[in-house]
Amino acid sequence: MGHLDHATFGWLTPVLSYLMACIGAALGLRCTLRALETTGGSRRNWLITSASAIGSGIWTMHFVAMLGFGVVGTDIRYDVPLTILGLVVAMAVVGAGVFAVAHGRDRVRALLLGGLTTGLGIASMHYLGMAALRLHGTVRYDPLLVALSIAVAVVAATVALWAALNVTAPIPVAAASLVLGAAVTSMHYTGMLAVSVHVEPSREALPGATTMQFIFPLAVGLGSFLFLTAAFVALSPTARERAAYASAGRTAEPAAAPR
Repeated sequence: MGHLDHATFGWLTPVLSYLMACIGAALGLRCTLRALETTGGSRRNWLITSASAIGSGIWTMHFVAMLGFGVVGTDIRYDVPLTILGLVVAMAVVGAGVFAVAHGRDRVRALLLGGLTTGLGIASMHYLGMAALRLHGTVRYDPLLVALSIAVAVVAATVALWAALNVTAPIPVAAASLVLGAAVTSMHYTGMLAVSVHVEPSREALPGATTMQFIFPLAVGLGSFLFLTAAFVALSPTARERAAYASAGRTAEPAAAPR
């Protein structure tokens, strides 16, 4: 049985992965709120941005955490197509969840359906990412811990969508993002506790890419996307602010009119 190390760089990767999860959650909450303030194409665009932010945040959290994952007795590589598929699945399924919540007529049913869909998307991304592992040995999972990790993902996703519908003030949104980031990170490490590896030493070269060849550059790219999206959301006026600007403009017009 190979010894697993989930933090080969100490606290660096767990803290960074938690930070990325919080950023993705915060952006998802804000974008979903913006979507609910609008209609038509604008709502669709905000929901797509929300799904992209949440999916990117979850994927980046997972693979930043995986930068610190090691198995004594074997190198680790990643299957590139499966890794990218995990990102696509995360965005697509999270998108289905937020669209269900935004467009559902029965709010409770939409919340439960959206939470289930989004949670399964988070879990699918995690286990697709694990399926992309290439090492000299056999990976096994504890079924009970796998089930627990999926349950944590579904609960976290449902709470996230509930917060998106009910939490609007900046400080509560920030607090909700910290809690949701902790929940998503907990799901990841619960899933990792389910993993055991039986190492089979070999001199054959492993297929796939190393973390520094592929995972690290992509994680940096998605992290940059999240920060740029955060700046865009922060600078974009809300519906209430636009209404206030329009009202101020209408009030100023009569005062400026010639007598």
